[in-house]
Amino acid sequence: MGRFDVSKLRFMSYDELRMLVGIEMGMKNHEYVPEGLIKSIAGVKKINASKTLKNLCKDKLAGFSGGKVQGYTLTYLGYDYLALNTLVKREEILGIERKLGVGKEADIYIAISPTDERFVLKFHRLGRTSFRSVKKNRDYMDGRLSTSWIYLSRLAAMREFAYLKALYDIGFPVPRPIDVNRHCIAMDIAKGVPLQNVGELPMPDGPKIVYDQMMECIYKLALCGLIHGDFNEFNTLLDENLHLTFIDVPQMVSVSHVNAKSYFERDVNCVRVFFKRRFRYEAEYRTWEEVLEERRRLEEEKQKTAGASLEGEEKEESPEGIGDKGIPEEIKEASHGYTSQLSIPIV
Repeated sequence: MGRFDVSKLRFMSYDELRMLVGIEMGMKNHEYVPEGLIKSIAGVKKINASKTLKNLCKDKLAGFSGGKVQGYTLTYLGYDYLALNTLVKREEILGIERKLGVGKEADIYIAISPTDERFVLKFHRLGRTSFRSVKKNRDYMDGRLSTSWIYLSRLAAMREFAYLKALYDIGFPVPRPIDVNRHCIAMDIAKGVPLQNVGELPMPDGPKIVYDQMMECIYKLALCGLIHGDFNEFNTLLDENLHLTFIDVPQMVSVSHVNAKSYFERDVNCVRVFFKRRFRYEAEYRTWEEVLEERRRLEEEKQKTAGASLEGEEKEESPEGIGDKGIPEEIKEASHGYTSQLSIPIV
């Protein structure tokens, strides 16, 4: 991947951006997009197209395959530019300040808004050598035999944004999502430091306060029908007031997922082991069976309430952001229908 120099974006021509879009659209059906198809989609004059494609490859915004199947493909840097260009047009971003971190699935940057506010840009980058099992372990493929890592990164970003918005709206401690385009999410900067970097907590109640918050998040997510799947000290932030924020949610699955129980127990055990090792703290915890029983009880209460309300003049509506009507359609699509479980209220 080329150097992430966003200053080039302001000097890119209309033809260059159109050609990038042409490659992007062509990649829906081609691993390597023929030059003729790119020209047709982009609507760029033939006299300029070949030179423009060469320039895009030179700047590492696109790649060319000269093998048996010849054609062009979009690089992550080129995809970054397309996402940033859209966010600039939406007046969400003025510039990139610095890189905040690099993860196994994403690169994180601090960005500046036109009103001089700082926020986070998260660029999903699935397919890195250390994380090639995502196609097998997650349901992004949805029956497809194959697809590009760039497309899967877009799906991951769309899914994460939808989850963040739904969870934030009903009071979960997650960063406020701002916008999303392609594989890039804009969100508020979460306060605090990773729990992994916290060496000690105020005694005697500090470990209990933080432990209870983490377990409560896991349980409430399950009552809403979701399993985080990667809930640990690396994906939780703690501020100076011992308030918790959890991040990194694109891998969440439904409680009806075939591996839901093992994911739930893994989240619980990660928290238990970390607190025992780091703070020498242990406490009781709820099992998967107890959570399922609680979900069944809540569902029965909901049905009784709904039945009683039907006898009245009009049926009660679910609270906004919790009932099915309050769930954005994009989150239902992102989770392949699983999020209808969010109709279970948080208690």
